[in-house]
Amino acid sequence: MNWANESSMKEFVLLGFSDKPWLQKPLFVLLLISYTTTIFGNVSIMMVCILDPKLHTPMYFFLTNLSILDLCYTTSTVPHILTNISHNKKTISYAGCVAQLITFLALGATECLLLAVMSFDRYVAICRPLHYVVIMNPWFCLRMIAFSWFTGFSNSVLQSSLTLNMPQCGHQEVDHFFCEVPALLKLSCADTKPIVAEIFFFSVLILLIPVTLILISYGFIAQAVLRIKSAEGRRKAFGTCGSHMVVVSLFFGTSIYMYLQPPSSTSKDWGKIVSLFYGIFTPMLNPLIYSLRNKDMKEAFKRLMLLTFYYKK
Repeated sequence: MNWANESSMKEFVLLGFSDKPWLQKPLFVLLLISYTTTIFGNVSIMMVCILDPKLHTPMYFFLTNLSILDLCYTTSTVPHILTNISHNKKTISYAGCVAQLITFLALGATECLLLAVMSFDRYVAICRPLHYVVIMNPWFCLRMIAFSWFTGFSNSVLQSSLTLNMPQCGHQEVDHFFCEVPALLKLSCADTKPIVAEIFFFSVLILLIPVTLILISYGFIAQAVLRIKSAEGRRKAFGTCGSHMVVVSLFFGTSIYMYLQPPSSTSKDWGKIVSLFYGIFTPMLNPLIYSLRNKDMKEAFKRLMLLTFYYKK
């Protein structure tokens, strides 16, 4: 009997760190601060990129999409985690679990592809500057964004279907903070190796191919930057690309650790911490990294603040 036939169970128990009650309050405070920072940071980036005409470029168009994605990504899990931590009954409905699984997978896969698209944008800007306007035209940018979202949700449907069709045999306790593939596979009472192999294949496509393209892009970028005679030009190029590489390292490093190994080989507590990192803390760090390390973004923030102050007067 698969999950679809067992939906009458109504709800599942999300254990989280239930066996460590002393962690509940510190974790609640940490997640609340992280979520609040994520909302404020990403909304600020979206507003600045939209309101400042100087930031109406492909780079900041992609950054705006990344901010929208990160807001949705964290909202798909954090509010429910906070609710469960603050209550003794740590449950989620069957429908809620399925929706959370599909949304989290879709947005995570979309972010992988979007980061690859952003690296291609930097490659064209630095290595093909004379052709940048022609290559990165608005129609091409929209198609790349649409491709990222469509592929992300397609991957989610495939992986969710494989996971939810495993025999679940009445097990209700999910040893995690939210409904995620590795944790849900551990509920199955059947041999998961064939399904794990298929999910591994899709994870390779979504994780390793984008990160490989990103590394290739930045290999060419590094060569081009080193040929720049101006020290200021090299500094600006490395600063812009450095922000992107920090984000890539944080997000892909933790995601690859979680999805490209058998579920049984991951320590249950360490797996939860890694999931919290790429699902919650990385979206919080993205706006901080891009705003603090990006001169154009900092100047845009100043202009917006001055304009706001002027209109208030």
